[in-house]
This record gives sequence, structure tokens and C-alpha cells, in this order.
Amino acid sequence: MSKILEVTNLGKTYQTGNHTLTVLNDVSFSVEQGSTLAIVGSSGSGKTTLLGLCAGLDRASTGSVKLNGIALDTLSEDDRAAIRNQYVGFIFQNFQLLPTLTALENVMVPLELRGEKNTHKIAMELLEKVGLAERHDHYPTQLSGGEQQRVCIARAFSNSPQILFADEPTGNLDNETSEKIQNLLFELNKEAGTTLVLVTHDLELAKKTQRLIRLKGGAVLSDERTTH
Repeated sequence: MSKILEVTNLGKTYQTGNHTLTVLNDVSFSVEQGSTLAIVGSSGSGKTTLLGLCAGLDRASTGSVKLNGIALDTLSEDDRAAIRNQYVGFIFQNFQLLPTLTALENVMVPLELRGEKNTHKIAMELLEKVGLAERHDHYPTQLSGGEQQRVCIARAFSNSPQILFADEPTGNLDNETSEKIQNLLFELNKEAGTTLVLVTHDLELAKKTQRLIRLKGGAVLSDERTTH
């Protein structure tokens, strides 16, 4: 099976005054197209940083990331944005919704950037999937944290991504909504063959994926197949 993501000797450091903070250190792994992977670890282990580098949201200090055979570290910010729009869905922990746009308009943005037709209809169908059709005309400030998370998920689905990165996708949801969203994520994986890469504190959710990578102190502690 072909590799959709290849991470090689990845490192990320930040300079704060005279001090160098190492967030990721020599991380390497690859992900097969259509597979599911969870990345777990305590707070500060580098999970969110790693996810952002894999999606081309940030540039690594050392090492490389290849997404669908394209080396992200050689690209400009605009080129990385174009690659994300073409191949990637991203569910942010802090939502990243545009406050001046309604739920519907937030979901429509990536569709319009791709030049899709019937953006209103597609966006409404996606909001219906996450149970928010009746809240389509509400602005982010009028929505609860869980509702904002569901808008974020609908937006991530909007470009039919080849790979979906999700940072704590159920972190702000009640149990019932969490189960519904988990089902949606795994349905997308099964029906569309979308590769799923999750960062989560929820070990029950992590164990539903086919593979589990544990980070500790910015390095890979273990990389194992689950029973799936």
C-alpha cells in the first residue's frame, strides 16, 4: 500500500532568549494511504506540534515531511496552503472558525477556494451530517464549544480530504456527541478511504485506530499496531 505521509528525522526547536526549547527530536514514521493512526502522550510531549508539521501548518527545524510524495519543507507558505487545500482536512483543538462568518459560511470557505459549485448545498449537507443544520445561520459566538467543534469537523470534511488530521476532535464534546463524531471520522475513513491521523488524550478513541504512536518528551516512545 502506498505511503501518504513520510516523516523523517523530524525536529522542532524554539529559541527563547538564550535558551533553546526542543519540542520534537528525531521523529520518524510513515503512514499508509487509507489507514488510521492515533498519536498519544502527556501534555507537552509534542503531539500538536507534530500534527501541525505533518499538515504543513508549520516548518520543521530539522528533518522532512513528505505528504502524498511532496516534500513540504521545500515549499513556500503559499504552496503549502495550496497542498493543504488539495489533500488535507484539519480539525483544530481551538476551532479556528472565522468569527464574522456564520457556521454555514465557515464550511463554505474551503469549497469556494477550491472553485466548487453548489457550495451552499454541500455545506448544508455537511452541517446536517454533524447535526447542526438548524444552527447554520449562527455565528461562532452564538454556538457552544461542542457546536463550534462540529462546525470545524464539517469544514474539515468539505474538501473530501485524502488525509484528515484531528487535534483532540472529541475534547470539547459530551459523550453522546463524541460518539457521533467518532463514528463520522471512521465512516469517512471506511467509505472514502481517507487516512485518519488523530491526536487525543482519550485512550478509548486511540485504541479504535489501527496503530498507536506514543510520544514522550518530543520523541517516539513506542509505535505499535492495535488489535484492529
